[in-house]
Amino acid sequence: MLQNIRDNSQGWIAKTIIGLIVVLMALTGFEAIFQAASHSQDAAKVNGQTISQNELSQAVDMQRRQLMQQLGKDFDPALLDEKMLREAALKGLIDRKLLLQGAEDAKFAFSEAALDQLILQTPEFQVDGKFSAERFDAVIRQMGYGRMQFREMLAQEMLIGQLRTGLAGSSFVTDKQVEAFARLEKQTRDFATLTFKAEPAAVKVSDDEVKAHYDQHAKEFMTPDQVVIDYIELKKAAFFDQVKVNDDELKALYEKEIANLGEQRHAAHILIEVNGKTTDAQAKARIEEVQQRLAKGEDFAALAKEFSQDPGSASSGGDLGFAGPGVYDPAFEDALYKLNKDQVSAPVRTEYGYHLIKLLGVEAPDVPTFASLKDKLTHELKTQQVEQRFVEATKQLEDSAFEASDLAQPAQDLNLKVQTSAAFGREGGEGITANRAVIQAAFSEEVLEEGANSNGIELDPETVVVLRVKEHRKPEQLPLEAVAKNISAQLAKEKATAELKAKADTLIAGLRDGSIKAASQNWKVQEAATRGQDGIDPVELQAVFRLGKPESKDKPVYGSAVLGDGSLVVLQLKGVNEGAAATDEEKAQIRRYLASRAGSQDFAAYRKQLEGSADITRY
Repeated sequence: MLQNIRDNSQGWIAKTIIGLIVVLMALTGFEAIFQAASHSQDAAKVNGQTISQNELSQAVDMQRRQLMQQLGKDFDPALLDEKMLREAALKGLIDRKLLLQGAEDAKFAFSEAALDQLILQTPEFQVDGKFSAERFDAVIRQMGYGRMQFREMLAQEMLIGQLRTGLAGSSFVTDKQVEAFARLEKQTRDFATLTFKAEPAAVKVSDDEVKAHYDQHAKEFMTPDQVVIDYIELKKAAFFDQVKVNDDELKALYEKEIANLGEQRHAAHILIEVNGKTTDAQAKARIEEVQQRLAKGEDFAALAKEFSQDPGSASSGGDLGFAGPGVYDPAFEDALYKLNKDQVSAPVRTEYGYHLIKLLGVEAPDVPTFASLKDKLTHELKTQQVEQRFVEATKQLEDSAFEASDLAQPAQDLNLKVQTSAAFGREGGEGITANRAVIQAAFSEEVLEEGANSNGIELDPETVVVLRVKEHRKPEQLPLEAVAKNISAQLAKEKATAELKAKADTLIAGLRDGSIKAASQNWKVQEAATRGQDGIDPVELQAVFRLGKPESKDKPVYGSAVLGDGSLVVLQLKGVNEGAAATDEEKAQIRRYLASRAGSQDFAAYRKQLEGSADITRY
């Protein structure tokens, strides 16, 4: 099975108070104490590999953000159950760890070069069609990643993708499955509907009912868990005005820079390759034949078009254009720089084969003046010093913050200002509090519960912050007055729908036993409706296509469906019509879809197998 997968996978830190120690000793003994202390930073262990609390906090934060985006900006994050979020996030991390272990066992690999190419070719990291390092940093910073974190995450995703693709590639479907699916997909249905509109405004909801719902669902009506942080921000750019360079240093760098400028040489060549079909001796003999024809006066460009095996230049007479030192193979470059204009070299052997090289022209280097390069050279020299100062200051900031009980002393040591954020929750805020690493640190046990300063957090390659929690606004029960209106509206809608359901059930029962005549109702008829029919509510369509086939047109099948606005639709299914035979193209599309679905089912089964055989410990 694993070989089949490989063949198809080419697409892709706590302090413990004395009281707690006493309780643990009394209840479980020294062994339990040791276990609790040794795993205080672990969330789980999967086959001996650890998932840290930091990883879990990060995953919970990402999951919360995704839910907020899906549910809209008006959704109250206080309604999110933190315990459920953590359980779901931990399950996701365990699944991910199992899949990575599975990919490793199956010998999947993803090279650094391939990872580089993937990043370079990702449109989100490009500006005007070209990779932009600034754009890349901005995008991943918004996601809460540093460069190395992002590369590690991406590499893991690629490995899991290879595993998934390999499993999907090993699935297949039969012709009968394709034909059966095609028949169902092309099936149409004749039905009629009666729609009863819900009228919540006409429903009375008592204060006692609102209070009872509020009491029963108290956890749903809480303020969000929020913090206010103090932070110190260290910026690399601030050091540029603190470092100086002199003219002697600038001139030395200038001389070094212009020394690297070499003349540009315009070359053409004829290449005879040495490869699996042509031996060294054969290639050498052929290049010597071309050399003899050149000696007799034949045109170099014409011979290049006829004989050269360099597909990039042969059609243009072997023309390679202008290039400076360091571009060509050393042997090729050595021969080229010994030629005079219009002179052709003797055969030159490189790793590609044998070349005849012609010098078409020479262009002297354009040497810029010192004045024109002074600003650039000044920036380069300052950058070198600033980088070192920034590294040293970052370490000083982290050491000082670690030793201090607040941020006042670290700020004084580095002549920085302590800044204070607005309150924000686990879904983040604005400015630096939108950064995932900042949110994770602010809500970490060490910072939030123990009151410690954070470690240094890299916001981007030029900015580092340390923070501490100034204020923790724990979730509090919202007063009934603040939520009563919403509760009343919800209960009114539920009551209105329930009343409609009772009415519809009575109607359907009468239609089935004949006590109510179908003709007496104002039905809206739909004929030959498809599964994706425009103009019909998808909920209504799904309900129709779940009904069983009528025995005959005079014995319709009845059902009902509740729509999103609380309205209720009574359904009368009159007939089921078989569709036209699927075309070959449609069958091919169905086959791909079914194979993909089967692959997803195989992948889910593989994940379940990995979980069933794994040693998983949750702390």
